[in-house]
Amino acid sequence: MHLLNLGILAHVDAGKTSLTERLLHSAGVIDEIGSVDDGNTRTDTLALERQRGITIKSAVVSFPVDDVTVNLIDTPGHPDFIAEVERVLGVLDGAVLVVSAVEGVQPQTRILMRTLQRLRIPTLLFVNKIDRRGARYDDLLSALSERLRAAVVPMGSVEGIGTRAAGFRPGLGPGATAVLAEHDDELLTAYVENTVSYDLLRTALAAQTRQALVHPVYFGSAITGAGVDALITGIKELLPAAEGDPQGPLSGTVFKVERGLAGEKVAYARMFSGTLRTRDRIAFGDAGDTGGIREEGKVTTISVFDHGTDVERDSVPAGRIGRLWGLGEIKIGDSIGVPRKVVGHFFAPPTLETVVVPGPDADRRALHLALTQLAEQDPLIGLRHDEMRQETAVSLYGEVQKEVIQATLAEEFGVRVTFRETTPLCIERPVGTGAAAEFNKKDANPFLATVGLRVEPGPVGSGVRFGLEVELGAMPYAFFKAVEDTVRETLGQGLHGWRITDCVVTMTHSGYSPRQSHAHQGFDKSMSSTGADFRGLTPLVLVEALRRAGSQVYEPMHRFRVEAPADTLAALLPVLAALRAVPRTTETQGLLCVLEGVVPAAQVHGLERQLPGLTRGEGEWESAFDHYAPVAHGIVPERARTDHNPLNRKEYLLNVTRRVA
Repeated sequence: MHLLNLGILAHVDAGKTSLTERLLHSAGVIDEIGSVDDGNTRTDTLALERQRGITIKSAVVSFPVDDVTVNLIDTPGHPDFIAEVERVLGVLDGAVLVVSAVEGVQPQTRILMRTLQRLRIPTLLFVNKIDRRGARYDDLLSALSERLRAAVVPMGSVEGIGTRAAGFRPGLGPGATAVLAEHDDELLTAYVENTVSYDLLRTALAAQTRQALVHPVYFGSAITGAGVDALITGIKELLPAAEGDPQGPLSGTVFKVERGLAGEKVAYARMFSGTLRTRDRIAFGDAGDTGGIREEGKVTTISVFDHGTDVERDSVPAGRIGRLWGLGEIKIGDSIGVPRKVVGHFFAPPTLETVVVPGPDADRRALHLALTQLAEQDPLIGLRHDEMRQETAVSLYGEVQKEVIQATLAEEFGVRVTFRETTPLCIERPVGTGAAAEFNKKDANPFLATVGLRVEPGPVGSGVRFGLEVELGAMPYAFFKAVEDTVRETLGQGLHGWRITDCVVTMTHSGYSPRQSHAHQGFDKSMSSTGADFRGLTPLVLVEALRRAGSQVYEPMHRFRVEAPADTLAALLPVLAALRAVPRTTETQGLLCVLEGVVPAAQVHGLERQLPGLTRGEGEWESAFDHYAPVAHGIVPERARTDHNPLNRKEYLLNVTRRVA
C-alpha cells in the first residue's frame, strides 16, 4: 500500500477544515460531516478552536483512497500561528492549497505559495466556495497565475457558479497544453505539430506536478461536495507517494509535541528511513547542535494513523507518521536516529514581545509550568524569565496569538493573566571591531582563567560565528567549549539588552591553571582552573569587547501592500506617514490604487485597525516581515536585562562570586 503525507493549507476562513471534513466523509471515514460553526469537526479538537472557529494546532487524520493511505495534516490559516505550519512543511510529500472563490488570493495565500514553491513541495490548488454568491472562475484563474506567480493548470470547468447548484466538470482546460509544453520538449513538439494525445498530456501533468513545476487547479465546494471527487483523484494520481526504506538506517523528524492525559509527552514523528519499534532505545536531538545527537530514550508506546483515528502498533516504518510515548526530553524539531539536513526556518521569526502579568490570585509556579509547556508545543513562543523582577516575557506573531495564549492559560491550566502592551522585538548588531582580554592571576581578575575575545560585524543574516586564534591544544577542550557556549548565551543580551546577531567572535587569548593538589590530598579547585572560571570570566571580557566595538539597535520592518479605492488615497497617506510607513510604489488600476512599501512591525496592528475606516471598508491589507532597520528616531529602545549584568562589573561579581575583586 502506498503512503502519502498531505498538508492542507490556506488563508484563514478559506474553508480548509471544512474541506478536510468533506474528504474524510467521501473516503467513508466519517458518517456525518462536522461543521466549523458548530464546533464538531474531526481535526479542531481543542475547546478554544471550537469556540473561535479557527485552527490553532496542526492535527493529523488518515483516510484511504483505493490503495493509497493518506495522512492528512490540517494546519492553521491565521498568520499568528504560522509556526505550526512551518513545522509541518518539513514532513510533507504533497499539499493542497485552498483558495476562496469569493475572496480570491489573500495575503496568507501568497506567503504559503511562495514557501511551497521554494521548498518544491508538489501542490494542488482547490478553489472552494463556488456555491457562494460572488464566486469567480476566469478572473480568479488569472489571479492565481499572476499573484501567486505559479504555472497553473485548470482541471475542469464550473457550471452554475455562485449558486447552490454549482458543479465542477473535470477535463483539462484549453490552456493546459501550452503550460505543460513549457517544461516538456516532447510535448512542445507534439503541440507545434498538433499531435498531442490525452495520454501524453496526463503523463506530462503527473510528472510536472510531482516536480512542483505546475499546479493543477480544481474548483468545488466543501459544503456541497462539488469537485471533491475530482480533487481526490488528483491527490491519488498526481502527488508523489512517500519515499523511504523501512530496512534502512533509522531517521525521522518530530514536528509536534503535546501532553497526554497523564501529563506525559507525546511526540508526532515522520519517519523517513528505517522502522521504529516499541522498546527501541533511540538517539534523538537537535541536528544543529554540536555533535548532532544529545539524548537517548526508550520508546514505550507507538500509535499510527489509520481510517480517521490512531491505533496502537508495535512499529512505525519509513513513510508513516507515528505518535511516540516514553521520550521525556524530546522537543519539536528533534531528529530521531540519523539526523537529516537542517533546512532552517521557512518563515520569519516572531517580531513582537509582551510581558505576562499574573492575575491577583494566580499561582506563579503554576503559571511558570504552564508557559513552559506551551513553549514545548510551540518553540517560537520564546520565553524570557526575569528573576529579579519576577516577570516572564513571550515573543509573538500578533494580537490574536496573545488572546489565544491568555484563553489557553485560563481554560487548560486555570491561570488567569493579562498582558502589557505589545512591543517590537529588536536586535543589536556590532558597529565596529572591539577587543578585550583578562589574564589569569593578574590585575583584578578573580577567576583562574585567561580569556581574550575580539568582536566584529558579520554579514547580515549570518547569525553568530565563533572562531579561534589560539591553538586548540593550548588547554583542555572543555574550557574552549565553556567559552563558546557562554559567548553565545551572553550575546542574547547586548549593550541595550537585545539579542546580538550577525557578528564574528574570535578567541585571541587563552590560559589556565593546570590541575593541582596539596600533598596527600585530592583535587583543589581553589588552585586549579575549572569550567566555571571560564563561564564566569567570559561575559566580562565579551561585553567589554562589545562596548569598544559599539552596537546599533535595529527594529523589525514589514513590507506591506494595501489595495484601496483611489479616492481614499488622500486620507490614507497622512496616516501611513504618521505611523512611519514609507510607500515605495504607487500604482492605479482603474478605480483602485495599490500602495507597496515598508512599515515598522510595531505599527502594523494599528494600521490594520484603522484601514476599514479610512477606505470605507474596501481596503485590503497584506504585510509580512521583511528586514531589520536601524532605529533612527527618538530614544534608542532599551530592554531590561535578565542576566547578572556584566555591563556593571561590581554588580556582576557580587552576583557571581559573592565578592568584589
